[in-house]
Amino acid sequence: MIYLDNAATTRVSEEVFEAIKPFFCEQYANPSAIYSAAGRCMAAVEAARRQAAALVGAQSNEIYFTSGGSEADNWAIRAAAEANQGKGRHIITSAIEHHAVLHTCKALEKQGYEVTYAGVDENGVLRLEELERAIRPDTILITVMAANNEIGTIQPLAEIGALAKKHGILFHTDAVQAYGHIPLDVDAMQIDMLSASGHKLHAPKGTGLLYIRRGVKIGSFIYGGAQERSRRAGTLNTAGIVGMGEAARLARERMEENARRERELRDYLISRVLHEIPYSRLNGDADRRLPGNANFSFRFVEGESVLILLDQQGICASSGSACTSGALDPSHVLLAIGLTHEAAHGSLRLTLSAENTREELDYTVDRLKEIIKRLRDMSPLYEDFRKHNRTEAEYVQ
Repeated sequence: MIYLDNAATTRVSEEVFEAIKPFFCEQYANPSAIYSAAGRCMAAVEAARRQAAALVGAQSNEIYFTSGGSEADNWAIRAAAEANQGKGRHIITSAIEHHAVLHTCKALEKQGYEVTYAGVDENGVLRLEELERAIRPDTILITVMAANNEIGTIQPLAEIGALAKKHGILFHTDAVQAYGHIPLDVDAMQIDMLSASGHKLHAPKGTGLLYIRRGVKIGSFIYGGAQERSRRAGTLNTAGIVGMGEAARLARERMEENARRERELRDYLISRVLHEIPYSRLNGDADRRLPGNANFSFRFVEGESVLILLDQQGICASSGSACTSGALDPSHVLLAIGLTHEAAHGSLRLTLSAENTREELDYTVDRLKEIIKRLRDMSPLYEDFRKHNRTEAEYVQ
């Protein structure tokens, strides 16, 4: 198997697996109990909290563990809206957010909140001038992702944070794709809340975190016990938390090296695809993108067919977010950057890790070339295009 869907999830690394194993069958006590066995588990949780905090320049008591990025996004947005509804009921986000953010905002609209969905340019970069124009006296929250999960575009977090600070507005970022992959600093970027998920950086699924800056007044998300300083009840997932802490430690230690290797592989992949497959397009910013992300659109083919045929060749890929797998509608991200419905349906996302090899990418591109040719040979649209010798520009029109 050639695994090129690391934006969906990553393989748990050997180091992380070794770190978490004792917390299943040996150190299995509930960390919230008072006996010494529980204390050893709680000590491991707190060590992981420090490791997770260090990756973004936070204090350990500003980190709250969750079940993943979606929960953290829901908590940040809902709690911020509820805590600040006396000041206003206006929220600003971007048109290309993950559905954990977009659907939460839609739910709040049904409760009387107003949401502005700021646009992005053709590369998926937020239009800062549009964001600033959208700010109103009753704006209480700006929530913009650190990097897009489909096209990999990295957003100008420091500039967004400065705007939010200037106007006294809370700033939340969904950093699920960025955490552990690119440098993030909550103080330098003036981030008030940040969501992350362990399974995007070689930790187990089912563990995430929400960073809440000290002094930010938002309510609890899950009520019950006193876990997570009474802000997120529920028995702590000790093994998952330890795994996320170890993964954060390794990411901090190896980020520069991993990013360099992923960029080299990514750029090689992009170059081969764009030069060897006609009528292909790279989606997202060519430079301001996650190290391991490559997102393409291919004219005259359906992305779902490409994925099925790649799978038959042992290659795991996707057409966008794993959270919308099976959806028939084209990607809202690709439509937001200006692609037609037809072009958006012909998209393919290949996301790498430092564990991938050039040989794997050569095999993938060779198979992809065959697959695209095969599908186009069956396409009446492509037949009509070739028959009339139309240019791609004419086809788009």
